[in-house]
Amino acid sequence: MTVPVIAFFNNKGGVGKTTLLYHVAWMMANLGHRVVAADLDPQANLTSAFLDEDEIEALWSGGHRTVWGAIKPFHQGDGGLGSASLTPTSDERLVLLAGDLDLSTFEDDLSSSWPKCLDGDVRSFRIISAFSTILQDAASQHEADYVLVDVGPSLGAINRAALVASDHVVIPVAPDLFSLQGLRNLGPTLRDWRKQWGRRLADRPSGLSGDLPRGEMDPLGYVVLQHKMRLNRPVMAYQKWMDRIPGEFRSSVLGEQGAAPDSANDPAALGQMKNYQSLMPLAQEARKPIFELTTADGALGGHLSAARDTYLHFAALTDRIVDGVRSSTSNV
Repeated sequence: MTVPVIAFFNNKGGVGKTTLLYHVAWMMANLGHRVVAADLDPQANLTSAFLDEDEIEALWSGGHRTVWGAIKPFHQGDGGLGSASLTPTSDERLVLLAGDLDLSTFEDDLSSSWPKCLDGDVRSFRIISAFSTILQDAASQHEADYVLVDVGPSLGAINRAALVASDHVVIPVAPDLFSLQGLRNLGPTLRDWRKQWGRRLADRPSGLSGDLPRGEMDPLGYVVLQHKMRLNRPVMAYQKWMDRIPGEFRSSVLGEQGAAPDSANDPAALGQMKNYQSLMPLAQEARKPIFELTTADGALGGHLSAARDTYLHFAALTDRIVDGVRSSTSNV
Protein backbone atom coordinates (compact mmCIF):
# COMPACT_ATOMS: atom_id res chain seq x y z
CA MET A 1 0.00 0.00 0.00
CA THR A 2 1.39 3.40 -0.95
CA VAL A 3 1.59 6.41 1.35
CA PRO A 4 -0.46 9.47 0.29
CA VAL A 5 1.65 12.07 -1.52
CA ILE A 6 0.45 15.69 -1.33
CA ALA A 7 2.00 18.24 -3.69
CA PHE A 8 1.87 21.95 -2.92
CA PHE A 9 1.77 23.53 -6.34
CA ASN A 10 1.00 26.69 -8.25
CA ASN A 11 2.71 27.75 -11.45
CA LYS A 12 2.37 31.33 -10.19
CA GLY A 13 5.31 32.15 -7.92
CA GLY A 14 5.28 34.30 -4.81
CA VAL A 15 2.14 32.79 -3.26
CA GLY A 16 3.78 31.41 -0.12
CA LYS A 17 3.86 27.79 -1.31
CA THR A 18 7.06 26.70 0.40
CA THR A 19 6.24 28.55 3.63
CA LEU A 20 2.82 26.92 3.69
CA LEU A 21 4.19 23.40 3.17
CA TYR A 22 6.89 23.96 5.81
CA HIS A 23 4.35 24.96 8.45
CA VAL A 24 1.89 22.20 7.54
CA ALA A 25 4.69 19.62 7.75
CA TRP A 26 5.65 20.75 11.25
CA MET A 27 2.02 20.91 12.32
CA MET A 28 1.33 17.41 11.02
CA ALA A 29 4.22 16.19 13.17
CA ASN A 30 2.87 18.17 16.14
CA LEU A 31 -0.47 16.44 15.68
CA GLY A 32 1.18 13.02 15.82
CA HIS A 33 1.60 12.16 12.14
CA ARG A 34 4.85 10.87 10.68
CA VAL A 35 5.83 13.05 7.72
CA VAL A 36 8.37 13.23 4.93
CA ALA A 37 8.86 16.76 3.56
CA ALA A 38 10.30 16.28 0.06
CA ASP A 39 11.98 19.06 -1.92
CA LEU A 40 11.52 18.47 -5.67
CA ASP A 41 12.16 22.11 -6.56
CA PRO A 42 15.63 22.53 -8.17
CA GLN A 43 15.86 25.86 -6.34
CA ALA A 44 15.82 23.90 -3.03
CA ASN A 45 13.86 26.56 -1.15
CA LEU A 46 12.24 24.06 1.20
CA THR A 47 15.65 22.65 2.06
CA SER A 48 16.93 26.12 2.94
CA ALA A 49 13.92 26.58 5.21
CA PHE A 50 14.98 23.54 7.24
CA LEU A 51 18.77 23.82 7.07
CA ASP A 52 21.46 26.49 7.19
CA GLU A 53 24.03 26.93 4.43
CA ASP A 54 26.71 24.83 6.14
CA GLU A 55 24.30 21.93 6.57
CA ILE A 56 23.18 22.15 2.94
CA GLU A 57 26.77 22.32 1.69
CA ALA A 58 27.57 19.18 3.70
CA LEU A 59 24.67 17.35 2.04
CA TRP A 60 25.64 18.45 -1.44
CA SER A 61 29.36 17.82 -1.06
CA GLY A 62 28.96 14.57 0.85
CA GLY A 63 27.82 12.47 -2.09
CA HIS A 64 24.57 14.37 -2.72
CA ARG A 65 22.55 13.02 0.20
CA THR A 66 19.53 14.46 -1.57
CA VAL A 67 16.79 13.47 -3.98
CA TRP A 68 19.31 13.92 -6.80
CA GLY A 69 21.72 11.56 -5.07
CA ALA A 70 19.15 8.78 -5.41
CA ILE A 71 18.49 9.58 -9.08
CA LYS A 72 22.03 10.30 -10.32
CA PRO A 73 23.27 6.68 -10.82
CA PHE A 74 20.12 5.82 -12.74
CA HIS A 75 20.36 9.04 -14.77
CA GLN A 76 23.97 8.25 -15.72
CA GLY A 77 23.19 4.64 -16.60
CA ASP A 78 25.33 3.26 -13.76
CA GLY A 79 22.54 1.33 -12.11
CA GLY A 80 19.07 1.63 -10.71
CA LEU A 81 17.61 4.25 -8.44
CA GLY A 82 19.34 4.63 -5.12
CA SER A 83 17.72 4.75 -1.72
CA ALA A 84 16.42 8.09 -0.46
CA SER A 85 18.68 9.87 2.06
CA LEU A 86 16.59 11.38 4.83
CA THR A 87 17.69 14.28 7.01
CA PRO A 88 16.29 14.29 10.55
CA THR A 89 14.76 17.34 12.23
CA SER A 90 14.27 18.23 15.88
CA ASP A 91 10.99 16.27 15.79
CA GLU A 92 11.58 12.58 15.15
CA ARG A 93 8.22 12.35 13.36
CA LEU A 94 9.37 14.75 10.62
CA VAL A 95 12.22 14.18 8.16
CA LEU A 96 13.44 16.05 5.10
CA LEU A 97 14.22 14.61 1.69
CA ALA A 98 16.55 17.42 0.69
CA GLY A 99 16.54 19.20 -2.64
CA ASP A 100 19.49 19.80 -4.92
CA LEU A 101 20.32 22.39 -7.58
CA ASP A 102 21.64 19.56 -9.77
CA LEU A 103 18.12 18.13 -10.03
CA SER A 104 17.61 20.53 -12.95
CA THR A 105 19.84 18.26 -15.08
CA PHE A 106 17.06 15.63 -14.93
CA GLU A 107 14.68 17.90 -16.85
CA ASP A 108 15.80 16.79 -20.33
CA ASP A 109 15.47 13.10 -19.47
CA LEU A 110 11.97 13.63 -18.12
CA SER A 111 10.97 15.67 -21.14
CA SER A 112 12.22 13.20 -23.76
CA SER A 113 10.88 10.15 -21.89
CA TRP A 114 7.29 11.41 -21.77
CA PRO A 115 6.49 10.71 -25.47
CA LYS A 116 8.59 7.52 -25.46
CA CYS A 117 6.21 5.98 -22.93
CA LEU A 118 3.64 5.87 -25.73
CA ASP A 119 6.04 3.64 -27.66
CA GLY A 120 6.17 1.19 -24.77
CA ASP A 121 9.73 2.08 -23.74
CA VAL A 122 10.23 0.51 -20.31
CA ARG A 123 13.12 2.74 -19.24
CA SER A 124 11.05 5.83 -20.05
CA PHE A 125 8.33 4.62 -17.68
CA ARG A 126 10.99 4.16 -15.01
CA ILE A 127 12.30 7.68 -15.59
CA ILE A 128 8.86 9.28 -15.33
CA SER A 129 8.15 7.18 -12.22
CA ALA A 130 11.50 7.89 -10.55
CA PHE A 131 10.11 10.53 -8.20
CA SER A 132 7.29 8.26 -7.13
CA THR A 133 9.68 5.40 -6.44
CA ILE A 134 11.96 7.60 -4.33
CA LEU A 135 9.09 9.22 -2.42
CA GLN A 136 7.57 5.86 -1.53
CA ASP A 137 11.00 4.56 -0.53
CA ALA A 138 11.41 7.59 1.76
CA ALA A 139 7.95 6.97 3.22
CA SER A 140 8.77 3.32 3.84
CA GLN A 141 12.06 4.14 5.58
CA HIS A 142 10.38 6.66 7.86
CA GLU A 143 7.15 4.67 8.29
CA ALA A 144 5.44 7.88 7.23
CA ASP A 145 1.76 8.66 7.19
CA TYR A 146 2.11 11.42 4.59
CA VAL A 147 4.63 12.76 2.08
CA LEU A 148 4.46 16.49 1.36
CA VAL A 149 6.13 17.63 -1.86
CA ASP A 150 7.38 21.09 -2.74
CA VAL A 151 7.78 21.90 -6.44
CA GLY A 152 8.82 25.00 -8.34
CA PRO A 153 6.45 27.46 -10.03
CA SER A 154 6.49 26.06 -13.55
CA LEU A 155 4.67 23.69 -15.88
CA GLY A 156 7.84 21.93 -16.99
CA ALA A 157 8.84 18.27 -17.14
CA ILE A 158 10.16 18.07 -13.56
CA ASN A 159 6.88 19.31 -12.15
CA ARG A 160 4.88 17.07 -14.46
CA ALA A 161 6.74 14.03 -13.09
CA ALA A 162 6.35 15.32 -9.53
CA LEU A 163 2.59 15.66 -10.04
CA VAL A 164 2.39 12.20 -11.64
CA ALA A 165 3.87 10.98 -8.34
CA SER A 166 1.22 12.85 -6.33
CA ASP A 167 -2.16 11.68 -5.15
CA HIS A 168 -3.37 15.12 -4.03
CA VAL A 169 -2.64 18.77 -4.73
CA VAL A 170 -2.95 21.76 -2.42
CA ILE A 171 -2.95 25.02 -4.36
CA PRO A 172 -1.79 28.22 -2.62
CA VAL A 173 -3.15 31.41 -4.18
CA ALA A 174 -2.93 35.13 -3.58
CA PRO A 175 -5.95 37.42 -3.98
CA ASP A 176 -4.79 39.12 -7.17
CA LEU A 177 -5.19 38.99 -10.93
CA PHE A 178 -2.00 36.99 -11.45
CA SER A 179 -3.13 34.13 -9.21
CA LEU A 180 -6.47 33.97 -10.98
CA GLN A 181 -4.67 33.72 -14.29
CA GLY A 182 -2.44 31.07 -12.73
CA LEU A 183 -5.51 28.98 -11.89
CA ARG A 184 -6.68 29.28 -15.50
CA ASN A 185 -3.36 27.78 -16.62
CA LEU A 186 -2.96 25.29 -13.81
CA GLY A 187 -6.36 23.60 -13.88
CA PRO A 188 -6.41 22.51 -17.53
CA THR A 189 -2.75 21.47 -17.27
CA LEU A 190 -3.44 19.16 -14.32
CA ARG A 191 -6.37 17.57 -16.12
CA ASP A 192 -4.26 17.15 -19.26
CA TRP A 193 -1.36 15.56 -17.35
CA ARG A 194 -3.77 13.23 -15.55
CA LYS A 195 -5.38 12.19 -18.82
CA GLN A 196 -2.09 11.71 -20.64
CA TRP A 197 -0.58 9.63 -17.85
CA GLY A 198 -3.75 7.53 -17.69
CA ARG A 199 -3.35 6.79 -21.39
CA ARG A 200 0.24 5.72 -20.84
CA LEU A 201 -0.71 3.46 -17.94
CA ALA A 202 -3.44 1.82 -19.99
CA ASP A 203 -0.97 1.02 -22.79
CA ARG A 204 2.08 0.19 -20.65
CA PRO A 205 4.10 -2.91 -21.56
CA SER A 206 2.89 -6.10 -19.91
CA GLY A 207 6.32 -6.66 -18.38
CA LEU A 208 6.08 -3.62 -16.16
CA SER A 209 5.19 -4.32 -12.56
CA GLY A 210 2.17 -2.74 -10.97
CA ASP A 211 4.07 -0.21 -8.82
CA LEU A 212 3.73 2.70 -11.24
CA PRO A 213 2.11 5.83 -9.79
CA ARG A 214 -1.54 6.43 -10.57
CA GLY A 215 -1.04 10.14 -11.17
CA GLU A 216 -4.36 11.13 -9.62
CA MET A 217 -3.39 14.74 -8.81
CA ASP A 218 -6.66 15.21 -6.94
CA PRO A 219 -7.11 18.91 -6.04
CA LEU A 220 -7.80 19.01 -2.29
CA GLY A 221 -8.49 22.73 -2.39
CA TYR A 222 -6.76 26.07 -2.12
CA VAL A 223 -5.17 28.19 0.59
CA VAL A 224 -5.26 31.97 0.28
CA LEU A 225 -2.16 33.93 1.17
CA GLN A 226 -3.73 36.84 2.98
CA HIS A 227 -2.43 40.32 2.35
CA LYS A 228 -2.08 43.13 4.86
CA MET A 229 -5.02 43.28 7.22
CA ARG A 230 -7.01 46.29 8.35
CA LEU A 231 -9.58 45.87 11.14
CA ASN A 232 -9.25 42.10 10.65
CA ARG A 233 -10.50 42.34 7.06
CA PRO A 234 -8.53 42.20 3.83
CA VAL A 235 -7.98 45.64 2.38
CA MET A 236 -10.60 46.48 -0.22
CA ALA A 237 -8.09 46.37 -3.06
CA TYR A 238 -7.87 42.60 -2.64
CA GLN A 239 -11.41 41.70 -1.58
CA LYS A 240 -12.70 41.64 -5.13
CA TRP A 241 -10.04 39.08 -6.08
CA MET A 242 -10.80 36.93 -3.04
CA ASP A 243 -14.45 36.90 -4.08
CA ARG A 244 -13.51 35.63 -7.55
CA ILE A 245 -11.26 32.78 -6.41
CA PRO A 246 -14.06 30.24 -5.64
CA GLY A 247 -15.59 30.54 -9.09
CA GLU A 248 -12.23 30.40 -10.86
CA PHE A 249 -11.13 27.39 -8.83
CA ARG A 250 -14.36 25.58 -9.51
CA SER A 251 -14.35 26.19 -13.25
CA SER A 252 -10.63 26.09 -14.07
CA VAL A 253 -9.28 23.53 -11.59
CA LEU A 254 -12.27 21.27 -10.88
CA GLY A 255 -13.77 21.67 -14.35
CA GLU A 256 -17.24 22.17 -12.87
CA GLN A 257 -19.94 24.54 -14.00
CA GLY A 258 -22.68 26.35 -12.14
CA ALA A 259 -22.85 29.04 -9.51
CA ALA A 260 -19.84 29.25 -7.24
CA PRO A 261 -20.11 29.62 -3.45
CA ASP A 262 -18.99 32.85 -1.87
CA SER A 263 -15.47 33.08 -0.54
CA ALA A 264 -16.58 32.69 3.09
CA ASN A 265 -18.40 29.38 2.47
CA ASP A 266 -16.39 27.64 -0.24
CA PRO A 267 -15.78 23.96 0.64
CA ALA A 268 -12.66 24.06 -1.54
CA ALA A 269 -11.17 26.80 0.66
CA LEU A 270 -8.84 25.00 3.05
CA GLY A 271 -7.96 28.19 4.86
CA GLN A 272 -5.88 31.34 4.77
CA MET A 273 -2.26 31.96 5.58
CA LYS A 274 -2.16 35.38 7.16
CA ASN A 275 0.46 38.05 6.67
CA TYR A 276 2.52 37.41 9.78
CA GLN A 277 4.69 40.48 9.19
CA SER A 278 7.58 40.56 11.68
CA LEU A 279 7.01 36.99 12.93
CA MET A 280 8.07 35.38 9.67
CA PRO A 281 11.66 36.75 9.66
CA LEU A 282 12.08 35.51 13.24
CA ALA A 283 10.88 32.04 12.24
CA GLN A 284 13.13 31.95 9.19
CA GLU A 285 16.14 32.98 11.23
CA ALA A 286 15.38 30.33 13.88
CA ARG A 287 14.52 27.72 11.23
CA LYS A 288 11.37 26.72 13.01
CA PRO A 289 7.65 27.29 12.42
CA ILE A 290 6.07 30.47 13.75
CA PHE A 291 4.03 28.62 16.33
CA GLU A 292 7.20 27.24 17.97
CA LEU A 293 8.94 30.60 18.44
CA THR A 294 10.12 31.38 21.95
CA THR A 295 11.58 34.37 23.76
CA ALA A 296 15.03 32.96 22.95
CA ASP A 297 14.20 33.47 19.26
CA GLY A 298 13.32 37.13 19.84
CA ALA A 299 9.56 36.65 20.15
CA LEU A 300 8.84 38.98 23.05
CA GLY A 301 5.62 40.36 24.50
CA GLY A 302 3.00 40.76 21.80
CA HIS A 303 5.14 38.83 19.32
CA LEU A 304 5.19 35.79 21.59
CA SER A 305 1.44 35.95 22.12
CA ALA A 306 0.82 36.30 18.38
CA ALA A 307 3.15 33.39 17.64
CA ARG A 308 1.28 31.14 20.05
CA ASP A 309 -2.04 32.18 18.53
CA THR A 310 -0.91 30.82 15.15
CA TYR A 311 -0.85 27.26 16.52
CA LEU A 312 -4.62 26.88 16.41
CA HIS A 313 -4.75 28.52 12.99
CA PHE A 314 -2.28 26.07 11.44
CA ALA A 315 -3.78 23.14 13.34
CA ALA A 316 -7.19 23.84 11.80
CA LEU A 317 -5.72 24.25 8.32
CA THR A 318 -3.72 21.03 8.64
CA ASP A 319 -6.73 19.11 9.93
CA ARG A 320 -8.69 20.16 6.83
CA ILE A 321 -5.91 18.88 4.58
CA VAL A 322 -5.74 15.57 6.46
CA ASP A 323 -9.52 15.22 6.42
CA GLY A 324 -9.52 15.85 2.66
CA VAL A 325 -6.97 13.10 2.09
CA ARG A 326 -8.87 10.66 4.30
CA SER A 327 -12.17 11.46 2.63
CA SER A 328 -10.67 10.97 -0.81
CA THR A 329 -9.10 7.66 0.23
CA SER A 330 -12.34 6.35 1.71
CA ASN A 331 -14.14 7.07 -1.57
CA VAL A 332 -11.70 5.07 -3.67
